[in-house]
Amino acid sequence: MTTVSNDLLSSMNGTSTSTSNTSSLNDNSPEAIQNRFLKLLTVQMQNQDPTNPMDNSQLTTQLAQLSTVSGISQLNTTLASLMSNLGTSQSLQAANMIGHSVLAAGNNLTLTSDTTKAADGTETTTQKAVFGVQLGANADSIKVTIRDATTGAVVRQMDLGSQAAGTVPVIWDGTNDAGTKAADGQYTFTVAATSAGTAVDATALSFGTVASVSTGTDGVKLNVSNIGTIKPTDVIQIL
Repeated sequence: MTTVSNDLLSSMNGTSTSTSNTSSLNDNSPEAIQNRFLKLLTVQMQNQDPTNPMDNSQLTTQLAQLSTVSGISQLNTTLASLMSNLGTSQSLQAANMIGHSVLAAGNNLTLTSDTTKAADGTETTTQKAVFGVQLGANADSIKVTIRDATTGAVVRQMDLGSQAAGTVPVIWDGTNDAGTKAADGQYTFTVAATSAGTAVDATALSFGTVASVSTGTDGVKLNVSNIGTIKPTDVIQIL
């Protein structure tokens, strides 16, 4: 079978310099691919060597190639549609988490006060900071060191004792090592765990509330107070 010249290829879409031809060649929809193939096949058959015409096997091969390319293009279109639907579904599922508190990897914690009034008018103020620890294995000793976020000074050292592998929620009542109450505000913490003197994998978990959900080219993200922007899969526990 003879090779089709550039002039013949250009004739498939009119003048080669036109904007419409460029758009046509860049269109990879199944219909556009099929139209280009049929035009090319027609030009080939019209300009084939009479002494060496295209045989049936060549025609069959080209038709099979057309079917394969069209099938792949249609499959890509279907997959793109499925991905779009999946993204929408993930966004709706993530939106259900708005207002829920979660634990995710991080070392920030916020100490806050809450005042309640009894029936007799007596007011009681309590402090609380929630965080967590994720253990890769059972541990017989877990040491938590809480520091002032601004100065880095150690405020409180806690020993959580023996804990099983998994997620361990922790509440700090605001008491420092001197036995007095620490000021409300931002703190950081580190975790060290051991089992029979051997270090155990321990991940610090920050506590926050899902404020909103955003979507983009990199997927669905949760905007969490005290933690930042994370993926839904980054959530270790929902409280």
